[in-house]
Amino acid sequence: MKVLRAPDSCFEAVPDFPWEPRYAAASEGLRMAYIDEGTGPVVLLLHGEPSWSFLYRKMIPRFLEAGCRVVAPDLIGFGRSDKPGAVEDYSYAGHVEWLRSVLFDALDLTDITLVCQDWGGLLGIRLAAEHPSRFARIAAANTGLPDGRRKLPQAWWKFRDFVARTEDLPIGFLVSAAVVDPMPAEVAAAYEAPFPDPSYKHGARAFPDLIPQDPDNPATPANQRAWEVMERWDKPFLCAFSDSDPITAGGERMLIGKIPGAAGQPHTTIEGAGHFLQEDRGPELATVVLDWMRGLRAL
Repeated sequence: MKVLRAPDSCFEAVPDFPWEPRYAAASEGLRMAYIDEGTGPVVLLLHGEPSWSFLYRKMIPRFLEAGCRVVAPDLIGFGRSDKPGAVEDYSYAGHVEWLRSVLFDALDLTDITLVCQDWGGLLGIRLAAEHPSRFARIAAANTGLPDGRRKLPQAWWKFRDFVARTEDLPIGFLVSAAVVDPMPAEVAAAYEAPFPDPSYKHGARAFPDLIPQDPDNPATPANQRAWEVMERWDKPFLCAFSDSDPITAGGERMLIGKIPGAAGQPHTTIEGAGHFLQEDRGPELATVVLDWMRGLRAL
């Protein structure tokens, strides 16, 4: 497997992200970057496509001020983490194992509050289902756990087709097109920073076709097994979806309806936010999660 690693110089102009990265060995000898700051209850922040832990920069200070330990990895293929050099190097199961090996083998995280969005939920909820003793509660934002039984909306298929035909994905443009508030040029550039040229973008290009959309997808059986666990999940499960995301709109209804731990929780809608609600309304989302944790006496 050819592996690429973005030079540190790529990140020199990234704004408002003062935390130094740490590194751990994931499976297959890959290096995963992550932020690990503070002490106290563990809050695990998982990003999706095509972002990196920079997406959580508006939320991390709120969690640290509240006395949490914040762990925010860069998925393999994104951020400062290693980037396998071919689309074929990526699989759903591979991403799950890369995360598992770092979060549990290297960091031994327990009693986790998971905050997840986009692929952060596809991976994080799957991990929680496979390792429930590691997780105390889950906050899901604009995400889900597709299992091959339901097709994603037309807006997602347009995105998928764009990714499939575009070798040099415009990462900053993709993020800026999925937020409500205008994105400053330096912020768009920060999302581009991990990808010096198209050869670094295979992880982003691989993700759409890894989502189970039919019974024949390799990830379908494992995600259906994960749903069997989540349909018995009685630990607190909070949905905080945004009001302006055409891809995940309404997706919270299935999570709330099928997961026992979602019953009676203070589910909320984050107003004035697109798909990347951490970018549009990060402090508000952090406040929602922290107030929920305090209500559960987890803080």
